[in-house]
Amino acid sequence: MAVKKWQEYFPSCFKPESPIPDKKKPISKPSSSHRISMSDLSGSTLSEDLSTSLAGSNIHAFTLQELKVITQNFSSSNFLGEGGFGPVHKGFIDDKLRPGLEAQPVAVKLLDLDGAQGHREWLTEVIFLIGYCCEEEQRLLVYEYMPRGSLENQLFRRFSVTLPWSARLKIALGAAKGLAFLHEAKKPIIYRDFKASNILLDSDYTAKLSDFGLATDGPEGDNSHVSTRVMGTQGYTAPEYIMTGHLTAASDVYSFGVVLLELLTGRKSVDKSRPWREQNLADWARPMLKNPRRLSRIMDPRLEGQYSETGAQKAAALAYECLRHRPKLRPTTSDVIKVLEPLKDLDDIQMGTFVFVASPDSDSRNCSDSEVDHHHRRHHLHHQHNKRIRSSPPKSPLVLA
Repeated sequence: MAVKKWQEYFPSCFKPESPIPDKKKPISKPSSSHRISMSDLSGSTLSEDLSTSLAGSNIHAFTLQELKVITQNFSSSNFLGEGGFGPVHKGFIDDKLRPGLEAQPVAVKLLDLDGAQGHREWLTEVIFLIGYCCEEEQRLLVYEYMPRGSLENQLFRRFSVTLPWSARLKIALGAAKGLAFLHEAKKPIIYRDFKASNILLDSDYTAKLSDFGLATDGPEGDNSHVSTRVMGTQGYTAPEYIMTGHLTAASDVYSFGVVLLELLTGRKSVDKSRPWREQNLADWARPMLKNPRRLSRIMDPRLEGQYSETGAQKAAALAYECLRHRPKLRPTTSDVIKVLEPLKDLDDIQMGTFVFVASPDSDSRNCSDSEVDHHHRRHHLHHQHNKRIRSSPPKSPLVLA
């Protein structure tokens, strides 16, 4: 899949960014009071740009009425969630709707006209879609539906099933391949907002990147970086980008390191409910990543020890490298993939042998035979689940297409 500059798709829809002075600045968000005006839509040339640039592609143009039908008029029962772009609803496309478009569940994003992202961000997502709708001020995007939702939900939502170790490795590897696809394109793209909520998972934990609203063209030729407004998500954004506004592929690698930490520890990148020293995950965990004994203490307790110690140590060492403060010392996404690939085949995961230790003063708290059997069955099922995930055939899509 070829990757083009956003401007090449919609030349009349873009205005050049004003130069950014090299000075320190905090992470900022666009004003939430901005509303799309008709001048933002570049007049009648918009639909011409869309039809010309998307001719021959697999992206379909839907009418607003069609999207109302497939989402049951954006019913609240089909509501999936809401991000910076706007609300997302589940829908179902009938195979009779478009020639060559198979019947499938989809996710439909509706641009919030009063939200933080505008028409320009909407355009940057079009090339990763099943389809789109552009009628008057309405902007909608039609994605492949990802039944397991985001990695953020899988890791942090209350009462969610614990992600097995093999699934975590598969997700990390798939997400790294998605970044490499962008970074190594003929005209490189920097994702700029790599985080757990932007990694979507299908039924067998294949990861795909979504929400390209902040993605931007990477440096080319002799340029070492691009200078841009500092945008991103607290806890994931690389420190040099926050301080200087200089953006490189290494900025995405730093964000990947934070997500890898989340997969290892089960902790959020920023958690204000924790003690002050533990609120920023990268700052708190990085000093412990190269010490096996200290690492074992910060591994996600929900894994209950069911992970490869060798794999965890190598993944932790990789996260340590990704989180280096000097961007030139961080690995490339290709290097990240080379480290992660062999880890999925390690089989030193503990089998969950049950050991019951009774306290000396306790003669009434002995574990019954049924409880022991239940514990063995639990670990056996967990092991079988890991085997199914490891043996599932790989899927090639890395970004939403």
